[in-house]
Amino acid sequence: QVQLVESGGGLVQAGGSLRLSCAASGSIFSIQAMYWYRRAPGNQRELVATITSGGNTNYADSVKGRFTISRDNAKNTVSLQMNSLRPEDTAVYYCAADIVPFTATRVLRNYWGQGTQVTVSS
Repeated sequence: QVQLVESGGGLVQAGGSLRLSCAASGSIFSIQAMYWYRRAPGNQRELVATITSGGNTNYADSVKGRFTISRDNAKNTVSLQMNSLRPEDTAVYYCAADIVPFTATRVLRNYWGQGTQVTVSS
C-alpha cells in the first residue's frame, strides 16, 4: 500500500511564507513526477507545480517567482516553499505522485495525499 501524507499547512498573513512537505511511504519501486495541486473554495483544482524525477520543474503562472518545488529522492519526499503569500493562495493543497508500486505487475499509478489547508489572511 502506497500513501502520501502532507504536512506544513496553516494560517499566515499576506506576505508571509509556509513550507509544505509530502512524504511517500509503502511498497514503492520508483517515483516519477511529483506534483502540488490546490483547490480553493468554489474553484476547480489547479496544478501549482511539477517536478520530474530528474529535477525539472514547472509552475503555474500565478505562483512563478514565489513558490519553489523540490524533492528528496532518497527520502521519497516533495516540498513546496511558498513565499510572498497572497490571500488568493488560500486553498487546500494536495501532493500527488506518479509511482510504480513494488508489486508483481509494477504498473505506474497516480497517488494523492489527503490535503492540507493553507489560509492567507489579508
